[in-house]
Amino acid sequence: MADLTRLASWLRCPVCSHDLEQVDRLTLGCDAGHRHDVNKRGYVSLLGGGSKFLGDTADMLDARDAVLERGTYSPIADSLVAAAAPAADARILDAGAGTGYYLRALLAAAPGAAALALDLSPAAVTRAVRSSPHIDGLVADTWRPLPVRSGGVDLVVDVFAPRNLAEFHRVLRPGGTLVVVVPRADHLASLRQEGTMLDIPADKSDDVSAAATPLFAPLARERVTYALPVDEALRRALTAMGPSARHADAAPAEVAETTVSVDVLSFAAR
Repeated sequence: MADLTRLASWLRCPVCSHDLEQVDRLTLGCDAGHRHDVNKRGYVSLLGGGSKFLGDTADMLDARDAVLERGTYSPIADSLVAAAAPAADARILDAGAGTGYYLRALLAAAPGAAALALDLSPAAVTRAVRSSPHIDGLVADTWRPLPVRSGGVDLVVDVFAPRNLAEFHRVLRPGGTLVVVVPRADHLASLRQEGTMLDIPADKSDDVSAAATPLFAPLARERVTYALPVDEALRRALTAMGPSARHADAAPAEVAETTVSVDVLSFAAR
């Protein structure tokens, strides 16, 4: 069962923006009287209704586990940890946390840190909170105002996920760190040849940096690129783990190798 006092320490009410506190063993509430039930799986959903976006399905998460747990993206995780450099007592928010793979890498580098896994998918948040006793879980839509307290986060990470830069800035303390992992145009390019995966704009990292400039000072940009041997199982998992899974009608291209290519961008909140 979740530590509700710890979980509440991250959160504000999505209705009135007042801080949430533990009310009883399965409820969080604010002083305005709004109440929010905590799921017995150990997370709280503050999503509300009306979101036009869909979270990852169980099949997509299974594919992601198949890719990540064999170390396919471990160089990305290593670069993320190096860029983030979390302090021992850091409070870390992963926006679009998925199964919690990258959060666990950060916690391994800072064992005393606290972590919040935010994702639109309840199935993803369930997996993240079950994967570590140090991870709290929140189901929420990144595109909406985040039900997270202002100025209480030391580090926000965003890996292949939607970015709400204004809200990331609000929840970060002054001088806090934002690290964003952005795929480059050549990322998994050989698997895109048959049109089974969505294209990536060539200037995506530049667009992210430009959008961040009003709120964040740039710190560093590191390119992570390496050749990745792939078999049929890995090809299918790479295709099935992301948003392309909702669009792909054909099997992935039958190639023996592809390229992993991302930019790891780090910023400081102004």
